[in-house]
Amino acid sequence: MSFDTILLEVDALDRVATITLNRPGQLNAFNRTMCEEMAQAWRSVKADDSVNAVVLRAAGDRAFSAGLDIKSPYGQPDNIWNHEDPGEALSPKWQKLWKPVVCAVQGMCTAGAFYFVNESDVVICSDDATFFDSHVSAGLVSALEPIGLMRRIGLSEALRIALLGNDERVSADTALRIGLVSEVVSRDRLWARAHEIAATIAAKPPSATQGTVKAIWESLDKPYRAAMEQNLIYTRLGNPIGTAQLAARTERPTMEPRIR
Repeated sequence: MSFDTILLEVDALDRVATITLNRPGQLNAFNRTMCEEMAQAWRSVKADDSVNAVVLRAAGDRAFSAGLDIKSPYGQPDNIWNHEDPGEALSPKWQKLWKPVVCAVQGMCTAGAFYFVNESDVVICSDDATFFDSHVSAGLVSALEPIGLMRRIGLSEALRIALLGNDERVSADTALRIGLVSEVVSRDRLWARAHEIAATIAAKPPSATQGTVKAIWESLDKPYRAAMEQNLIYTRLGNPIGTAQLAARTERPTMEPRIR
């Protein structure tokens, strides 16, 4: 499948799809074309039974993504009540993709780039990564990205990032401390490590991993007891399928657990 702003590759052996943001000259900022292509890529990965996990990464050294490309019009309808959130297209969860997503961040990650980070399942970064939200520094309300960010790092840290704007850069070490990422690696190891994590996940029964992703993410929108009751149903549905997948799998070498 060919795209203009992203790359999509599938490793059939490891059962991992890799989506690469591919506008390095524009700091991988997303325009309408990228949004439409990301939605198409998520749907393609969702429908591909040979894929059990996804790596999301970005080309170039300077930035993972600078968010929305402000140098080109996004093309919202004239009627403001019909305006769309670009994040709906960028989000795997909006596309109801429950295959685990591993996000690998290098360089600058700002503003709308948090759409990618917020809805990934495992986020790692290189030691040169910096995270910040430029909205308020440009006179813009930071309203959408912090909602997802708050679920990952909590209210206090999300408010600090949103309100300080360009005047504070969250380093890789700080991102690890506050839970924005779960691992920091050297730049030259970033892509390989992301693929390694995704391949390790993909080796598990897909019914188990996808059911786990679906159960956890959907619980965020529900009261505790309602989430527990619904997810009990998911275990009843998914467990027999997952254990059958495990039993039927052709035996292959397993990776040693990695202590981090």
